[in-house]
Amino acid sequence: MNPFEDMRIFCQVMDSGSFTAAADQLGLSKQFVSRRLMQLEERLGVRLLNRSTRRLDVTPLGQSYYESALRLLSEVEQVEQGIAGQTAEPRGTIRVSAPLSFAVAHLGCLLPLFLQRYREVTVEVDLSDRPVDLLGEGYDLALRIGVLEDSTLIARRIAAIERVYCASPAYLAERGTPVKPEDLLSHDCLPYGHGRSVQWRFNAGQGKPQLVNVTGRMRVNNGDLLRDAAVAGMGITYLPTFIVGAALKDGRLVPVLDDLRPEPLILSAVYPQHRQASRPVQALIEFLRERLDQTKGVL
Repeated sequence: MNPFEDMRIFCQVMDSGSFTAAADQLGLSKQFVSRRLMQLEERLGVRLLNRSTRRLDVTPLGQSYYESALRLLSEVEQVEQGIAGQTAEPRGTIRVSAPLSFAVAHLGCLLPLFLQRYREVTVEVDLSDRPVDLLGEGYDLALRIGVLEDSTLIARRIAAIERVYCASPAYLAERGTPVKPEDLLSHDCLPYGHGRSVQWRFNAGQGKPQLVNVTGRMRVNNGDLLRDAAVAGMGITYLPTFIVGAALKDGRLVPVLDDLRPEPLILSAVYPQHRQASRPVQALIEFLRERLDQTKGVL
């Protein structure tokens, strides 16, 4: 008895729609395929297929078994490929989810270098700031910024990301420069995200953060738009340095409350457990750690 072989035979029957077609594709006799599926049903104590002279109809339990068997066989195949490929060149396709602004700032220049190094790897990147469901949506890897929720996913630290409170010189000349967090209550702020209330966190010392509710006339879930609004004099914003770094360097924006910045956020590579043996996934993670470490681990 080989339960994995029975799973493969059953899935092939389901995919091809008949015992005859499945037997031809597997290189087996129709009688052997039929007998193995009967033995499978006897072992499980359920009927998986309703047989007739014209067609096969899957039962609800058969459909559930088919979906579970497909997932399990896929994971077994990935484990085997991962073990076999430990000494081989990484190859295959990686589906990656990454935050939009971070990807534009860093992945646009890094991914071509990665693909030049690993000629047998293909990368598909989906840019979105929403937290994707890696398992449900079929992603191999996600880059996430900030505190991670507890889950069965594996996370590896890539780098730290500094954030800066900043505004344009023109705005500060007109409205004044805040010197303590509470001063923001009388300023127009440009918070990231949606919702009625947004809190900014400040390092108040003694391990106790200070939270301030901020409001403004513009709220966006994209850092590049917030940076441009701040440069245009619309208010004070709070963004990662990979978004506002160039504007700070050339003076279009200036930092405020800089001595009260909270700890940097962490950029992590997150992936499902069954991708732990994937050579392409691990190669991409190591490549990003290697390249971003040139920035002293802080972006």
